[in-house]
Amino acid sequence: MAVTITPAAAERVQRYLAETPDAIGLRFGAKKTGCSGWQHIADLARDERDGDHVFEHEGVRIFVDTQSLPVVDGTQIDLVRQRLGEQFVFRNPNAAAECGCGESFTTDAERA
Repeated sequence: MAVTITPAAAERVQRYLAETPDAIGLRFGAKKTGCSGWQHIADLARDERDGDHVFEHEGVRIFVDTQSLPVVDGTQIDLVRQRLGEQFVFRNPNAAAECGCGESFTTDAERA
């Protein structure tokens, strides 16, 4: 089980961490929402919570709660630069389909 981060995304997260002295890493997971069922969530982690799974990759500690782990296991977090902006992209092997707007996704277990 693991969540990984690309060098480009890690560099950006490390800049966020440097600007936020009380942050200790990246909190990543999924929550039930949207028209397809799940939405990725990412924020700076300010504490380690009971049940967190902690992955360290490219110098970034990634905190994932127990409920989210089966949904996000294997995800690669990337940073994509397009034209004048950049955005985080989550390559989640568990996502079987996305809603039309791309904000939420479903897994094979939910489609069955």
